[in-house]
Amino acid sequence: MQNSLGASQRAQNSEEPKPFLEEEKRESPGRANQNQLPPLPLQMKAFTKLWPALAESKLAIAVFAGLFVGAVVLFSVPPQFPLHGANVLLRGSPGNGGAGSRADETNGPAQPPLADMSAEAPAPTKQAQEKEATSSPKNSTGKEIAPISVLPPLKPICDLSDRRYDGCEMWGDARTASGANKSSVYFIPPPSQLATAAAATWSIRSQSRKMIGVREVTVRSLDLSSLHEAPDCTVRRSVPAVVFALGGLTFNYWHAFSDVLVPLFTTARAFGGEVDLVATGAQAWFLSKYRRVLGALSKYEVVDLDADGEVRCYPHLIVGLRGHRDFDIDPARAPNNYDMRAFRLFVRGAYSLPPPTAPLPWRSSGGKKPRLMIILRRSTRRFVNEDAIVGAIERAGFEAVRMEPTAAAGMDAVSREVDACDALVGAHGAGLTNMVFMRTGAVVVQVIPWGKMEPYGEGFFGAPAAHMGIRHVSYSVAAEESTLYDKYGKEHPVITDPDVFYRNGSNARLYWREQNIRLNTTRFAPTLEMVKRMLRE
Repeated sequence: MQNSLGASQRAQNSEEPKPFLEEEKRESPGRANQNQLPPLPLQMKAFTKLWPALAESKLAIAVFAGLFVGAVVLFSVPPQFPLHGANVLLRGSPGNGGAGSRADETNGPAQPPLADMSAEAPAPTKQAQEKEATSSPKNSTGKEIAPISVLPPLKPICDLSDRRYDGCEMWGDARTASGANKSSVYFIPPPSQLATAAAATWSIRSQSRKMIGVREVTVRSLDLSSLHEAPDCTVRRSVPAVVFALGGLTFNYWHAFSDVLVPLFTTARAFGGEVDLVATGAQAWFLSKYRRVLGALSKYEVVDLDADGEVRCYPHLIVGLRGHRDFDIDPARAPNNYDMRAFRLFVRGAYSLPPPTAPLPWRSSGGKKPRLMIILRRSTRRFVNEDAIVGAIERAGFEAVRMEPTAAAGMDAVSREVDACDALVGAHGAGLTNMVFMRTGAVVVQVIPWGKMEPYGEGFFGAPAAHMGIRHVSYSVAAEESTLYDKYGKEHPVITDPDVFYRNGSNARLYWREQNIRLNTTRFAPTLEMVKRMLRE
């Protein structure tokens, strides 16, 4: 295309001008008078010769139109818009009227820079905004220009998006106040952000399970028009605080750890004891029973928020507990990558148990039999033939230790008894929570009741045990080992098709509350041998 176009142009330049000029001489009177004008420059002469031919060419008409439009644009652009290739100077740089430039002294007010015309400029893309946020503008000398200090609007202090727990966190001026129905936390944003702050209110279940009914806490973030609602401080603290709820299912041993103690460790441990624990729905028995764990998390007495007559002001306050999983911690989401091993070692330290490097008890006892503790439940999922099971344990070469958990059991004594054992066996239930007091390398045997309860056994105890550094063995009972077999018969769907009861929602009543276990000691014997081998490894 270029070659043909070039040939056409050469033809126009070399062949057409000659006949055109000869015809012009014959038909144009007064030519002699024109020859008397001053001689034209060489370029104009060429244009004069070429013009008549171009006038008859469509291509020429297009070229001429383009040149005309370009000339109009060139001479009509306002001076404040720089032409392509010109240097664009930002305000404050030498040469554009900013501070320190000569324009300040001699030229008067400078034209507004291109950056000021935001009304006519297209909206920046998200990528451009992110790039602008990470780099400072520079003037023509390469010196960075200080950005304008405009703080963004204050983000919400509460996050209700996690499926397990609700949480709020605030820095600056946070105040606690008791109330008749709900206790409250007031947050006053920093003065520099009050202008952009928006008032908001949340009702928070400050435990690690948002589905459990506990006394809620009202969290209020104030703005300029609602500052008067904040109560005056009567106590000012220089340490942070964690507000959390007791009650719920904490009467259950496993829930006390899973719903409160483990997530409280995840939330408060990073403060190294310099933190106030502020409880709503506080129960004296809970504070007394777990006082060692609470005392290891905080150097200060637990504050009963609902009965507190003070308005306590904190520079940093958290409402709610970070509960990642049942009786477990996700280290990827925890401060300092805390995990269940860290929690177990923390609890052992709280109860003054031997250090983590301590060997298993039977190894340090001069070759005596390993000690195996059996957890004896007294309500549901209990062993109905406990004497036969204890006999099987002893025949397998263990020293059997019976434990019957009770609500009144002192935690100091329980922790020492469990620490002195090498292995622990029990039916799926709260008593297996005692694994937190065991030494590294100990073994937990979980007896899984009938009714497809293996997923619960793994989620509630199996995975947490492995994350603690405790070895876990599961033993699933046969249908004949369940008292449901005697009660309903071997052909009943309770035995043959447990899925029916999971679909209609009665599985908890049948498999968790109605069932007890008659352990087949012959069938259980290989499991005991496996435990003994694991301890000797």
